[in-house]
Amino acid sequence: MEMFETKNRNFLDRAIIVGFYDLTVTPAEASEHLSELQELMRTLGIPVIKEITVALRNPSPKFLMGSGKAEEIANIAKELKADSIIFDHDLSPSQQRNWEKFTKLCVIDRQEVILEIFAARATTRESVIQVDLARMQYSLPRLTRAWTHFSRQTGGKFVKGAGEQQIEIDRRIIKAQISQLQKELKDVKQQRMTQRKMRERTATTHAAIVGYTNAGKSSLLNKLTGAHVLVEDKLFATLDPTTRHFTLPNNQKILLTDTVGFVRKLPHALVEAFKSTLEEAVLADFIIHVLDINSPYVDEHWKTTLSVLSELGAGEKDIITVFNKSDIAEDDLLRAKLKSLQPDGIFMSAKTGLGLEKLVSEITLRTRNTTEIVKMRIPPARHDMIASAHKKGKVLDSKYEDDGTAELMVSIPKSYRRLFEDFICGK
Repeated sequence: MEMFETKNRNFLDRAIIVGFYDLTVTPAEASEHLSELQELMRTLGIPVIKEITVALRNPSPKFLMGSGKAEEIANIAKELKADSIIFDHDLSPSQQRNWEKFTKLCVIDRQEVILEIFAARATTRESVIQVDLARMQYSLPRLTRAWTHFSRQTGGKFVKGAGEQQIEIDRRIIKAQISQLQKELKDVKQQRMTQRKMRERTATTHAAIVGYTNAGKSSLLNKLTGAHVLVEDKLFATLDPTTRHFTLPNNQKILLTDTVGFVRKLPHALVEAFKSTLEEAVLADFIIHVLDINSPYVDEHWKTTLSVLSELGAGEKDIITVFNKSDIAEDDLLRAKLKSLQPDGIFMSAKTGLGLEKLVSEITLRTRNTTEIVKMRIPPARHDMIASAHKKGKVLDSKYEDDGTAELMVSIPKSYRRLFEDFICGK
């Protein structure tokens, strides 16, 4: 979806990225954040030619930093023939305009980078609506920028434009589109709610697979269920939640959902926009948290994911921690550090299946908290309940008396106990 008309589009091929440290962020942490921003840029296919780290002691309302440092960065950009400057920090609309006017370059902040990646990855109607809504809400106060916004038609590259005209008309158009998207999203959410109610009626145990983007969540879902979810070595390779049935060794079926990956500094608009998608984690019976053991920032990724889960109201959920990609990690010191981070964490490889048996065992253990084994006596006149026992639970043992009375040992979801209450006679 176009946010407004653009002209004279040119691909950007030489980007400078700028990070910041202050009293709350150390220079080392700022460098880590810049590495992630560079990875985000790689996902967009835009080369980074220079990284700059700035001390941000007294943020300036004009350039975010002091005018002297701003001039220094502008000179570096000119010398290196850069065509864009990307900030690893939120910029206000006026700060973006000031930078673009000052440098005559395209100036983007981290929010806009992530929004564009999400736009390129969205496939289902719900995710497309959610992304378009977030992008429009982001762009509305920025209509007077010197450069046009991203365009879906450019194949995921930043674009330059000739400057906006008829801004008031554009603003009215965008407001109307935002209103329409909000209405469509409400309808889609209602459909998702209906799907969830149907799922709840089946009383099937549900686990959500969460984690930092590119940690291996989709690979794990594929390994467990035989699904064919896209697996790609890029951030946010998949956005739409995928739910598949998984049969445990005891023949009990559960649902596994692969959710959208988390990332540091996820734009708040996207947290809100994707709440219905991320609610899979909130509504799940338990969570499988996947971490890439080979990432140098694995402890930060752990904190980021837990922080987002807490924001969504899922911070108190039962969590199985999975240290993925253990087949290529041989650092005993790292393993000891991760064990201290999460003593019950499971070291495994979604690629080779290493440690998969232990994970399945842990999943099975969690499902026992949602089911119970009961003994039933069902008279001949109510043999329909025998069919219900097979449909709603798992019949572990059965025998029939001469008069046709059935005596069953059944594992059923606790939510179905009321349905069989009149026939339960003990465990």
